[in-house]
Amino acid sequence: MTTTLQERIQLVESKVSEACQRAGRDRREVEIIAVTKYVSLETTGQALRQGLSHIGENRWQDVQSKWEAFGAEGTWHFIGHLQTNKVKDVLGKFAYIHSLDRLSLAKEIEKKAAQLGVTVQCFIQVNVSGEDTKYGLAPEALLEFAGAIREMPHIRIVGLMTMAPYEAEPESTRPVFRGLRELRDQLNEANILDYPVSHLSMGMSNDFEVAIEEGATWVRLGSILVGKE
Repeated sequence: MTTTLQERIQLVESKVSEACQRAGRDRREVEIIAVTKYVSLETTGQALRQGLSHIGENRWQDVQSKWEAFGAEGTWHFIGHLQTNKVKDVLGKFAYIHSLDRLSLAKEIEKKAAQLGVTVQCFIQVNVSGEDTKYGLAPEALLEFAGAIREMPHIRIVGLMTMAPYEAEPESTRPVFRGLRELRDQLNEANILDYPVSHLSMGMSNDFEVAIEEGATWVRLGSILVGKE
């Protein structure tokens, strides 16, 4: 059993490198987000000191103490469902929002970002699997949604995000990840936005190797990387 943070980082690094090699990809194309929502303030600090500079969190009320302690030490990613009344807490602190999934949220982000004079880097969350328990746009709604975002100058779409179902056999998640990559390519081919959308935020502890093989550029890793304490 791998017990120390350093050992887990080394294990993850080897798995990421091997997945890139299988897919014929450059290792530098894939960034790791350490998901610290289930670990302590102390463990979050250790992760940053060990070189895990990208930190992912789901809820402002849970991350606030960590951000106040370590905010300047890392790049923060908001990866959970974002309520419109929490936008004011997140903007200016998180470099990326991975869960833009509805027009009401986009309008609130645009309004608050305009007030702050900032541009917010967002991933559009797409429910590729179609599960009722998952947030995200229906795939067929993506292009129309991107058209609405085009009119919001303080939001920049940097990628698409999805969550695959938990599967005992990770290979079963491949169609979900492939589907997100194909949606990203369709979005770019449609030329709806004035810039290319490059990134794919997909893959978690159970299935990130398959996600990398299918083109993930950001993987969100919790238990396999930082543990649960």
